[in-house]
Amino acid sequence: MNYFDHSATTKPYKEVMDTFVKVNQEFYANPASLHELGVDAQTLLSRARKQIADMLKTDATKVIFTSGGTESNHFAIHGLAKNLQGRGKHIITSNVEHPSVLESMIQLEHQGFEVEILPVNNKGLISVEEVKVRLRKDTILVSIMHINNELGSMQPIEKLATVIHDNSRAVFHVDAIQSYGKYPVTFPMLGADVLTLSSHKFNGLKGSGIVAWKDNVLFEPVIVGGGQEFGLRSGTVPVAQAVAFSKAMRLAFENQDVMLTKYVQWNQKLRSSMDNFKDVRILSPDDAASHILTISVRHIKGEVLVNALQARGIIVSTSSACSSKQTKISHVIKAIGLSDDFTKGVIRISLGTSNTNQQIEHFIEQFSIIMKQLKGE
Repeated sequence: MNYFDHSATTKPYKEVMDTFVKVNQEFYANPASLHELGVDAQTLLSRARKQIADMLKTDATKVIFTSGGTESNHFAIHGLAKNLQGRGKHIITSNVEHPSVLESMIQLEHQGFEVEILPVNNKGLISVEEVKVRLRKDTILVSIMHINNELGSMQPIEKLATVIHDNSRAVFHVDAIQSYGKYPVTFPMLGADVLTLSSHKFNGLKGSGIVAWKDNVLFEPVIVGGGQEFGLRSGTVPVAQAVAFSKAMRLAFENQDVMLTKYVQWNQKLRSSMDNFKDVRILSPDDAASHILTISVRHIKGEVLVNALQARGIIVSTSSACSSKQTKISHVIKAIGLSDDFTKGVIRISLGTSNTNQQIEHFIEQFSIIMKQLKGE
């Protein structure tokens, strides 16, 4: 199978799997234990935490491990809002965020917070000026994703960070789950106060995420108990997953420049091929992240395209893994104001480290055959 669904998940690197197995076998003790084996496990955990912090350009005491991207976003949003509610309850986000962000916002609204959800344009981009206008003295949190998981739209995070920090005391949280390993992600480069990452998006393990922050950002604990993870997320820390996370980050960083060059070339080739079909519309903006290309075919259901491609050995998704099994139209597709004749024919082609030039050519060839069969083009 030729796999083009890397934004849903990626295959772990062999080195990551080997690291995970080795640490589980040799450093299996509880890192909170005082005996020698526990101290060894804690030492390994601390080393992994520092390596991650160094790659993001922050301090090791400002990184905690979670069960994945959804928990990371939930922890960041709830932990920040609860800690900052003494100085205000106004929160800003956009209408194309991941469900883990939007659903967290709904929960906070039920708890008395005022959440302002800003619209995006037809490219899926938020207005920096609109954010500036909406900032208030009681704005405590702004949460905007870096790269949209459905369209690949890249939000102007650096500009947003400047506006937010110059005009408010709000903390700026950035969901960088689709970014790491494809584009440079560090605190100095993005300007964010809090970042969330998920390992399985860059050839790491599922069920493994982090929350990282800088400066004097404080959170209210969301999971209480034994006081692990600096008292912010209680529960025995899975050392092997933490070390594997660090390994995946390092490998993704080392391969980033080479893969980005390939993604740009492949993306351009795919875009050019789509120009041959009058009933195909490219939804990803021209300046979107190069590893995501989302298209739609007029009056054809995305599921039909997914199944037709799969029958020819090609794996893609309809829009995102979180909405692909639902019959309703994605909230992101609704947000960009796509016309009705295109809303149901959306598929996402997301590139990754396992793809090759030959696979891109194969996709173009097979997609052309399918379109001729479906549309007579």
